Amino acid sequence: MDWAKLVSFSCVLQVGYSSPSQPGIMRDLDLSLAEYSVFGSILTIGAMLGAIVSGTVADCVGRRCTMAISDILCILGYLLITFSQNFWWLDIGRVSIGCGIGLLSYVVPVYISEITPKNLRGGFATVNQFMICCGASLAYVLGTFITWRTLAIIGVAPCLLQLVGLLVTPESPRWLARFGHPGAFEAELQKLRGKGADISEEAEEIKDFTEKLQHLPKSKILDLFQKDYIHAVTVGVGLMVLQQFGGVNAICFYASEIFVSAGFSSGNTGMLAMVAVQIPMTGLGVLLMEKAGRRPLLMVSAAGTCLGCLLVGFSFLAKEHHWGKDLNILLALAGILTFGGSFSLGMGGIPWVIMSEIFPINMKGAAGSLVTLVSWLGSWIVSYAFNFLLVWNSYGTFFIFASICGLTVLFVERLVPETKGRTLEEIQASMNSSLVGTSHK
Repeated sequence: MDWAKLVSFSCVLQVGYSSPSQPGIMRDLDLSLAEYSVFGSILTIGAMLGAIVSGTVADCVGRRCTMAISDILCILGYLLITFSQNFWWLDIGRVSIGCGIGLLSYVVPVYISEITPKNLRGGFATVNQFMICCGASLAYVLGTFITWRTLAIIGVAPCLLQLVGLLVTPESPRWLARFGHPGAFEAELQKLRGKGADISEEAEEIKDFTEKLQHLPKSKILDLFQKDYIHAVTVGVGLMVLQQFGGVNAICFYASEIFVSAGFSSGNTGMLAMVAVQIPMTGLGVLLMEKAGRRPLLMVSAAGTCLGCLLVGFSFLAKEHHWGKDLNILLALAGILTFGGSFSLGMGGIPWVIMSEIFPINMKGAAGSLVTLVSWLGSWIVSYAFNFLLVWNSYGTFFIFASICGLTVLFVERLVPETKGRTLEEIQASMNSSLVGTSHK
C-alpha cells in the first residue's frame, strides 16, 4: 500500500472542513464573518510556512520522514480544533494542519514520481489527487450530519495509521542515490520493483544522472532563474498561479455559502451533489492520465472550469436582476458541478504531477519550496478575499475566475511539455540545457 496517499486523505479533510462547519463554529464560538474568514484562510498561511521549508526538509531527512513530520503536525492541529474554546486555539490548530499540508503538498507528489515506473507514474500521482478529493468530499458529507468538533477528531485516525505504515514504507531510491546511499538505493529500488525484476538498466540510468548532478552547484532559490531552469520554473509556477486564481479554493472553502447566496435554502444539497460529481471525475482522470496524456487533460479540465465559473457568474447575475429564482439556482448548481468535475479531472492533480517531474533532483528542494509556496500564497489570497469579493460584485468575481481559467488553456498549449511515457531523467534533460546528454533518448 502507498501510505503517501493516506496522509493526503487525512490532512485534506481540512480543505473541505470549513464549508460545512461554518454555521456551527460561528454560532458556538460567536465569530464574526471577518473572524471566520481568518479561520477559513489561515490554513493557507500554515501551508505557506510548511511550503517554505518543504524542499529543504525533504532533502535533509528524506521523503518518508517528512511525511511523518506532516502527520504529527496534523494530529496536533486536529486535537487543538476539537478542544478549542476560543478563536485563538481554533486558529493555531488550523495553522498546524496547514503546515502539515504545506509539507505534504511537495513531498507526496515528488515521492510518488521518484518511486514509480514511467508508464505508471502519472496514474499513481493522480491517485494522490483522488485521495485528496475523497478527503475533502468526506468532510462535506460528514459535516452535514455531525458537529464540527466530531468532524475534527475524525481526522486524527488516518494520521495515526499513516505513522504506523511509514515504518514499512520504502525510501525514495533517487533521494538515496543523490545523498550518498548507493547500497540502500539499489536495495530499495529492488524492493519497489519486486524480487525477480531486472533493475540494472534503471539503476544505471539513475546512477549516471546522479553523477552528473554531483558536478552542479548546490541549489538556491535564485539559481532557479538561470537560463538552464527558467522554462521549468515558468511551467511549475505558472500552473500553480493559474490553478489557484481560477477560484478553486473559493469554491471548496465556501461552497455552502455560495449555494445559499444563489438562493438555496441550505448548502447541504448542493455540497452533496458536488461530492457525487468530484469523486468519479477524479477517478476518470486517474484512468486517462497515461492514455490521453497530461496536456490534453489539462486543457479540457481548464476549459471546463472556465464554463463552470461562467455559469455561476450568470446565476448571480440572474439573481441580481430578478430573472427568476429557479433559473439562478439551476445555473449555480450546474456551474459548481461543472467546475468541481472539470477541476477534478485534471487541474487538481496534474500541475503537482508535472511539478514533480520537471525539476532535476539537485534543484527539487529549492524548486519545490518555491512552487509550493506560490500555490499556497495564491490559495490564501483567494480564500481570504473571496467573501469580500462576493459582497463587492458576486457575478463579476466569477467572471474574473472564468477569464483566468480560459488563460490556462492557452498557457498549457504554448508552454507545458508532455511528460507521459518518459523517465524523469529524460524529461529533466530535455527541459534543462545543462543536463543535455545525461539521459538516453
